[in-house]
Amino acid sequence: MTRILQIRRGTSAQNDNFTGMTGEITMDTTNKTIRIHDGETLGGFALARADAINENNEIEVFDINSVPDTFWQNLFSTYQTNGIHSQSSVLMSVLNNATFCDDSFPELTALPLYARAFLVCQSDDAGYTTGDETSAFGIGDYSCPPIYCYIANDVLHARLFCGSQTFWIPHKTTGVKTNLTTNNWKVKITVYY
Repeated sequence: MTRILQIRRGTSAQNDNFTGMTGEITMDTTNKTIRIHDGETLGGFALARADAINENNEIEVFDINSVPDTFWQNLFSTYQTNGIHSQSSVLMSVLNNATFCDDSFPELTALPLYARAFLVCQSDDAGYTTGDETSAFGIGDYSCPPIYCYIANDVLHARLFCGSQTFWIPHKTTGVKTNLTTNNWKVKITVYY
């Protein structure tokens, strides 16, 4: 069954005597328009309809600049996300005979939203120069290998399994699969939370 969203509505007089919550939208049934509320302005702010725009494409009824800064500040502070933070591991050696690359994040005690491995160039190789970072690489038959995250002793651990397979990277300019010279690269794991 189709779902229908219905917002608060009322006559122009009813809307004029209503102070909606920050970010709330109501419909003015008299003027056939909507109003945006900031949680403190009686009546809110009426938005212009398409038929309120004149031949010069100028809005005759509503000026967005008339909305006070406090409206936008309250709106964004109420509904903004906390943002995404990241933390990276130490640089770990690329060893084709290692079982895994592993690092812990002692200050993090919950699983991250996302984790990603990066290769960091230590000396020129495969078209990359020292300091270049890339997440486009593979191990053996697998490209962009996943990071396994787990909690042990209330500490987040992130692990990249590699077994005895060879690390490879697409050449920076040609895209040709190129096996890495292990001394030229380090692995870095970044977790996002």
